Amino acid sequence: MTANGEDTIGLATVGLTKSFGGVHAVDGASVAFHHGKVNALIGPNGSGKTTFFNCVTGMIKPDAGSASYRGRDITGKAPHRIARAGIGRSFQLCRIFPRMTVLENMLVSVHSPTLFARLASARHHGDMERARELLARVGIDHLENTEARDLSYGQQKLLELAGVLMADPETIMLDEPAGGVNPALIDRIGSLVRSLNAEGRTFLIVEHNMDMVMSLSDHVVVFDRGRPIAEGTPDEVQNDPRVLEAYLGV
Repeated sequence: MTANGEDTIGLATVGLTKSFGGVHAVDGASVAFHHGKVNALIGPNGSGKTTFFNCVTGMIKPDAGSASYRGRDITGKAPHRIARAGIGRSFQLCRIFPRMTVLENMLVSVHSPTLFARLASARHHGDMERARELLARVGIDHLENTEARDLSYGQQKLLELAGVLMADPETIMLDEPAGGVNPALIDRIGSLVRSLNAEGRTFLIVEHNMDMVMSLSDHVVVFDRGRPIAEGTPDEVQNDPRVLEAYLGV
C-alpha cells in the first residue's frame, strides 16, 4: 500500500495458461491482486484455482503467459526463489512432517540445503525462540513436543500457517485454510488473518467457505473454467449475474 493509502498491485498475471492432457486448467488468465489487502480467489470446483496457485508459486511451470510480483517477473522461477521474493504459501493438503514434533516442523521451515542442516542452523541462530513465539501466536505452543501426526487436522493447518510465517513473507497465499476444520478453528484462522493483515501482510486466499471469504476479504476474484469472470468487493461479486451463473447455473 502506498503512503497515502492507495492500492498498489502485488501479484499479477497476464495470459497465464496451463493445460493437462488438452484441458485448460488455467486459460489465459489475466488478473491482479491488491498489495496490503486480503484478496480471495473463489470459483466452482475444477475452475483452476489451485493450478493458478501452483503456477505463480513455481510448483509447476505455465505453458504460456507471465506472472509478476510487485513489478518483478517471477514466471517459471523455482519455488525457493519466489519464496525469497516475499511470497509464502500453504497447501490444500497440509505439507508437514508427520513424525517430527511440532517444534521440529517449525525449525525445518528455515531454508537450508538439508533437513539436518535446517535443524542444526535453526538451533544455533535463535530461530527456536521465533518458532515458539509463532506457535504461541497461532495457539498451539502447548503442543510443541507433540508429533505432528497426532494433531487434529485444524491444528495441522495452524502449524502449517506458523511454518509459513517463519520465513516472514510479506504476501501469504492460503489454499483452503478452512477445509476440514471445525468452526472454532475457522474463527481462529480468520482472526489470525485479520491481525496479520493489520500488521501489513497481504493475503490471497482460495476458499470454498463463503462466510469466511465474504467476512475477511477486501477484494474477491471469481474464476470459472480457468479464467477470471468477475472481481470486486464481496458485495459486488455476490450480486454479479456471471457469478450466480457459474455457481448456480441461473
